[in-house]
Amino acid sequence: MLHSFSDASGAVERTFVEAFRRDERWMMVSSSSADALSRAIFREFPERFLAVDGEERSVVLTAAGLALEGFLPMVGPGSPRIVTRAYDEIRAAVALPSLPVLLLGSGGGLFRGDLGAPDQVVEDLALMRTLPGMRVFFPSDASVLAEILAGPHDGPVYLRWEPWGGDSSGSGGTSPREDLLAGGRIRRPGSAVTICTYGALVREALRAAEILSSQGIDAEVIECLSFKPLPENLILASGRRTGCGVVAEEHVTEGGLGAAVAELMGRCYPIPVLSVSLEGHFGQSGTEAELREYYALTRQHMVGAAVQAWSMRRGG
Repeated sequence: MLHSFSDASGAVERTFVEAFRRDERWMMVSSSSADALSRAIFREFPERFLAVDGEERSVVLTAAGLALEGFLPMVGPGSPRIVTRAYDEIRAAVALPSLPVLLLGSGGGLFRGDLGAPDQVVEDLALMRTLPGMRVFFPSDASVLAEILAGPHDGPVYLRWEPWGGDSSGSGGTSPREDLLAGGRIRRPGSAVTICTYGALVREALRAAEILSSQGIDAEVIECLSFKPLPENLILASGRRTGCGVVAEEHVTEGGLGAAVAELMGRCYPIPVLSVSLEGHFGQSGTEAELREYYALTRQHMVGAAVQAWSMRRGG
């Protein structure tokens, strides 16, 4: 079963189609056309959809070849395990020569729970983060995605894709371009504890903040749109206001956003930062809701971590 790389309204497909219309260099390379996005691109631009009859390594090498010829290739969502199955090719053929290849990471997180651990790539950020020159984004809505696709196209990009967590408003009146340049946006201002997250856990974090507010703890929620480069100024400013933080993510603890935030604060402004993540575990079969409960990734667990961080917080 292939999950649709789309939200219910089809905004994802429309955004990619518009990008293809604006720039004739875009090409999609995929090992499958069974997902909604690949079908949309093939329907509108059949001459710019290249189906590769082979494994993920062949898909990446084909995309690298197209980039060398001046195209802007994107590796389609029909290859959800592209990071794990083709890491060496990504490293040697894309990252090392700094080619403008867009990798659509449709296998990150737990939303493919029904397919089991092999299709839940919960270590993708750690792998992509360490590649020099690789930029990593968390597009949360069509407007942010459009800004990413608009460029600049001066190196490889990895998109960690998860189903959108609902309403993306709350960016304080800034534009999608301004949010992307900042690397994130404040979804809820606060002064007692910072909660950083992305993707499908944004909604859970906002609900956790409501619970914390009822307990007298004013939580600030930051939605990260960029992982590399990290939105350092946004996170540091919030950490200085609150004196403590929590990072929630569907990723292993090592090498993810939590590790990056902890490194940043340890280097620039030491405060307690607690992680709500998959601590030393791969995924397993189950619904996304079941897996979040099992791995302690719910709003209740965010609340518990925030209260603990708040009790340890740095003042002044």
